[in-house]
Amino acid sequence: MPGTDAMRRLTVQGDDRPLWRDHDRFQDALAALAARAATRHGAALAAQVPDVDAGVERTQTALRLLPDAPVTAIHGDLVPPNIHVDAACRPVAVLDFGFYTTAGDPAFEAAVTAAVWDMYGPHAAEHTAELTRLFAHELGYAPTTLTVCQAAYALTTYDLFGLDDSDGHIRWCVERLRHNAVFSAR
Repeated sequence: MPGTDAMRRLTVQGDDRPLWRDHDRFQDALAALAARAATRHGAALAAQVPDVDAGVERTQTALRLLPDAPVTAIHGDLVPPNIHVDAACRPVAVLDFGFYTTAGDPAFEAAVTAAVWDMYGPHAAEHTAELTRLFAHELGYAPTTLTVCQAAYALTTYDLFGLDDSDGHIRWCVERLRHNAVFSAR
């Protein structure tokens, strides 16, 4: 489904301005969002992520260097409970729009889905790596594109459920940033 002008006027959770305001490319809008998000609770993030300012800058630069891509509707939270399937296990509906619903690059959707499909399970890191490889291969995305999108997602959502680690989301984001090849320059 193509991204519409109305979708470009949406905000994403945690931000108070339309994501696309003052931007013509999703990649540039996402880079600006990453900078805004990093400053929301920058001290809390810096306390947990080494060299966070340089990581934010590397992520922004990498986002801006991504090639133009088709703009489609993105969901930002494609996890098993949000995808309804029929008796033959074919997807028939997606629920729970709003978290990161906007017009955007489908590679971002693929990257986020790979990362959040099994966020907290005992094999989450292995599942993320395998799904990222699979989506890169099957959907034709450059692995680096998916990696930078995963860094952007962690940067833009780390504080959405609080900073005290009571639900584990900030811990998950911090770990993703520490191990992300783009953010941590490994």
